[in-house]
Amino acid sequence: MKLAEQLEQDEKYEEAYAEYRKELAHNQGDVELLTKLGHLALILDKKEEAQAYYARILEVDPSSILAHEQLIDLFVHEDKFKYYLLRGNLHSLQQQFSHAKSDYKKAIDNAKDQLESLPARYLFAAMAEGQEKYQEAIDEYLRIADYDEENPMVYLKLAELYEKTEGIVASIEILERGIKERGFKEFEEILAGYYIRNSQPDKALELTKNDLTKARALMDLDRNDEGFAVLNKVKDQYKDQPILYSLLAQYYFQKDMKEEAFKEIDEYAKLDSNSPLIYQMRALIYEKEGDSFNEHVNWGKYNILKGEKEVALNEYMTAYQYDNSNIDLIETIAVQLEGMKDFTKACEFYERLVDLEPKNANALQKLAVFRDSIGDYTMAFEYMNRLKEVDSRNQFVLDNYEKFQDRAANGGGIASFFKSIFGKRMG
Repeated sequence: MKLAEQLEQDEKYEEAYAEYRKELAHNQGDVELLTKLGHLALILDKKEEAQAYYARILEVDPSSILAHEQLIDLFVHEDKFKYYLLRGNLHSLQQQFSHAKSDYKKAIDNAKDQLESLPARYLFAAMAEGQEKYQEAIDEYLRIADYDEENPMVYLKLAELYEKTEGIVASIEILERGIKERGFKEFEEILAGYYIRNSQPDKALELTKNDLTKARALMDLDRNDEGFAVLNKVKDQYKDQPILYSLLAQYYFQKDMKEEAFKEIDEYAKLDSNSPLIYQMRALIYEKEGDSFNEHVNWGKYNILKGEKEVALNEYMTAYQYDNSNIDLIETIAVQLEGMKDFTKACEFYERLVDLEPKNANALQKLAVFRDSIGDYTMAFEYMNRLKEVDSRNQFVLDNYEKFQDRAANGGGIASFFKSIFGKRMG
């Protein structure tokens, strides 16, 4: 390697190139070495060899900006399809997605035939899907299906996209078509899952060979004991899969065995602690039991994990109507309101919290900060004093006590707030 570098430095490019090629025989995936060879191939006007080296770099490191740029320059006049395809990839790496889509479209237009266009079509479809332009992605995958008939992935992508646009029935139809027209037997279990979700357990039972899907279908058909027997038979085999415990919980739920159902949900939670399904299952049990408070608390937690914060807050507020003294719920609502920037409403709940827990340091600090922020310095200092009594070493107290005391002493209360706004006009 040192000899090759010395030869290159001495501008003996042919000899350096030959030495680097010898090194490549022992280091096929060395990006630095491939880069040197690509560079020297360009100097020596060996364009095809340069293309091969830079293409090899992309095999090893698909995110290489340098390799993309060099290949784009090499193909600009020689091959418009590869030129636009590579330019699209480069724009994608640079997160210039609109430019990337435009380039992929141009690559498709410049392909010599439909088969050559397929890589660009796949990338265009994926880009459209990433931008949530689902119909555009569907149209492209349908075009792909005409020319890449043996690729089951096309049908799976269409099923996913149809569910987002037209609904689950359309997804089922495309998978059924894939099985019937293309013989994609690997779709059968996926289709069985779609049948379950579309309340067609009879069809799922006919199709599935998976024991857990079979048990779910049987229970959905009210053949609970048959489903339970299947689960017991395969329990050890699937003991590390959360779905086993959700199905056992479903069985006990349908049998009105509340405690057993909760136990299985707890087992599920050990394996998948962030799943919204945990709280959905608990909410349904509480609903069946007529426990409205816990039902709505769990629907709240379910919607938090689903990212539906406003829906979650509504559920928590409903639960509050059933029990307005639950410390955990009140704190949850306060934090939720604070996260949604509704500080006034949040502090109403922090006030309720300190009514129930006078020594709640976090709530006292929140209230002190809020009262200070609206210019109610007297009340802010009152909360600061209460916080100091609770925890005299509290860092917030140590850092801010004198400032709060000074503001309260120099015209605290709402009057000072208005004075700070209107100033001389109140003088």
